[in-house]
Amino acid sequence: MPDITVYRRELAAAFRLAAKFDYNEGICNHFSVQVPGEEERYLFNPYGIHWSELRPGDLLLVDGKGEILEGEGELEATARNIHIAGHRANPRHLCLLHTHMPWATSLTMVEGGRLEMAHQTAARFYGRTAYNDEFGGFASGSEEGERIASTAKSDQKADIVFLAHHGVIVGGPSVATAFDDLYFLDRACRQQVLAMSTGKPLKLIPQQVVESTAREWMNVLDHQAKLHFDALMRINNL
Repeated sequence: MPDITVYRRELAAAFRLAAKFDYNEGICNHFSVQVPGEEERYLFNPYGIHWSELRPGDLLLVDGKGEILEGEGELEATARNIHIAGHRANPRHLCLLHTHMPWATSLTMVEGGRLEMAHQTAARFYGRTAYNDEFGGFASGSEEGERIASTAKSDQKADIVFLAHHGVIVGGPSVATAFDDLYFLDRACRQQVLAMSTGKPLKLIPQQVVESTAREWMNVLDHQAKLHFDALMRINNL
């Protein structure tokens, strides 16, 4: 089994940073990392530990059946069902972050809610978002986890999935990239909701400009994400 110390440190940092930015909802929601290797292994947060207090050693190591291999505590059923199916649906996503963060979730609560291309931050996600427009309740059973994952499976370019009446899932090739997307998604959704609250129609960016801006984002995405995540870990002593 590969050394997973770095994954533990980065994932634990992501939880504590997410709590700092108010992305968590109580002790609910969950992040995961698929540990590289021949065997199916995942790191998860144990249920009941607040994100702000989570440390690398608290994370559970889990197999593909959801059985705990290392660590103490409970693996929440919804975490197991959503994340294991999600990782399998899109193998590009080493890291999956699921939150009910308010600004993004608010777009899942309005009829036809979409992230609109009305700001340069939103253009970062052009062609990378998908929408699951039905709510199936808690993912307490594997069927709902598979249904949610089917959206990512059918659109392999999607790194962000909006879940109707629920929240969002952000996937990435590293903890840094996934967290950077989570951060900027929150900003983009907040900007849109604030603009919509004026009651005036959104002024959309012309399609050609959206596409060129999206390409510029993609050219710097992973590099910026690493620098940003390293900086956040540094200033927060993580």
